Amino acid sequence: MKKILIALLLGVTMVSAAQEKVLLRLNYEKGQKYTMDMKMAQVIGVGVMTNNMHIQMKYDITGVSDDTYESSAKITKMVMDMKQGGVNVSYDSSKKDEELDETGKMMKSRMQPMLSATIMTKGDNLGNILETKVEPSNIQGAKDFTKQSSSVIYPKEAVAVGDTWTKTKNDGAMSFSFTYKVKSISPKNVLIDISGKITGAADGDITGAMDIDRGSGMPLESKINMTMKIQGQDATTNMMAKFTKG
Repeated sequence: MKKILIALLLGVTMVSAAQEKVLLRLNYEKGQKYTMDMKMAQVIGVGVMTNNMHIQMKYDITGVSDDTYESSAKITKMVMDMKQGGVNVSYDSSKKDEELDETGKMMKSRMQPMLSATIMTKGDNLGNILETKVEPSNIQGAKDFTKQSSSVIYPKEAVAVGDTWTKTKNDGAMSFSFTYKVKSISPKNVLIDISGKITGAADGDITGAMDIDRGSGMPLESKINMTMKIQGQDATTNMMAKFTKG
């Protein structure tokens, strides 16, 4: 009888652990600082175009109220290496003018306003961006970089291992439907598997993974891989983003 009771208790413990739920939320604190480091590699067709980018952004959490937060961000580094139609364009914002070729100097003149911009956002603790402002306000494209900070929108309900939720993003030309599935839950981390579909101007598939800090709700690392067809050309986009405090 004693052995049976022990076995039953062990079974109940294992079931309880398997059913553990976590409420995913961004738990920012005012004054907190963090850095986003993102790398992206794109290939379209065979020899049609390649584009490799490396972007770093610094974020300051300037305010927290109930379930919303406000942040201020600046792009601190941008590296680009693009090849298209026999033309190579390389740019590194950390290099001096004398270290850049002519195309690099041209890119610097175009990118410098964006690098000097301050991007202010208001979001909620689910990850939705509610408002974005840029100073100076006339810098085109600066707002797009804030989308990287909203790499996942959390569900309202607590989730357990095996649970899924979906989110669709639209950039005007293409629709990206993401499915997030909880792979594992530990005292410190929540691991997520990502899958999905691309429709619209391109058709394809999405795969990936995400490591979420359970305490802060911050995605420590995310990887997104997209394979698609654009006007009959095979194309791939691979993105990796890391978020670190300080």
